[in-house]
Amino acid sequence: MGSRAFIERPGLATGAPGVQAKAMAASFCGCGAGAAMNDLQTLVLNADFRPLSRFPLSSWHWKDAVSALVLQRVNLVAEYDDVIRSPSRAMRVPSVVALKRYLHLDGYPAFTRFNIYCRDRWRCQYCATDFPPSELTFDHVVPRSRGGRTTWENVVTACSRCNLVKANRTPREAGMSLLRRPYRPSRLELAHAAAPLAREQVHHTWVDFLYWDSELEE
Repeated sequence: MGSRAFIERPGLATGAPGVQAKAMAASFCGCGAGAAMNDLQTLVLNADFRPLSRFPLSSWHWKDAVSALVLQRVNLVAEYDDVIRSPSRAMRVPSVVALKRYLHLDGYPAFTRFNIYCRDRWRCQYCATDFPPSELTFDHVVPRSRGGRTTWENVVTACSRCNLVKANRTPREAGMSLLRRPYRPSRLELAHAAAPLAREQVHHTWVDFLYWDSELEE
């Protein structure tokens, strides 16, 4: 089974172990949690304890996480307070799990507007100012009217003002300098470059793994 299928639906493995794991996960039910239990997600980390991806954030439904735990494909890292029970056992809902085997995120990401902004860290590549996505555009370094192509190597993030000033010229002709030459990033790079969710939007057990590289407070 391919790694993508395992990442997204670990409980659907074929063969006896996968069927048994799926059945065991299905046998668990929440204790007085109501409909909220159905919405609980488990953060999935790679074996190096970093999220597999940031956008979308790598997560499984808690039943899929239980299946992966039963199959011993992941390690339990943290738990919710919510308790689930089956006819034979009780356990807390896993809130964070980590793969036991490191998954190499090779290959290249899709060429999209969001991924261009993500590569350039939401920063205009001409004036070096950070902007919200709604105030950003992308610019062809070599204008399309002059043979420039819409590729990773010729498109950069730009604010509306710099895009207007540069107009139908090259950076040299416009007297503007690029922060760095545009390039095609790896999928792994973008996975760690995407903006994390606000702290108040995630469970407290997720915070250390989403903000592991942020500046420490005194």
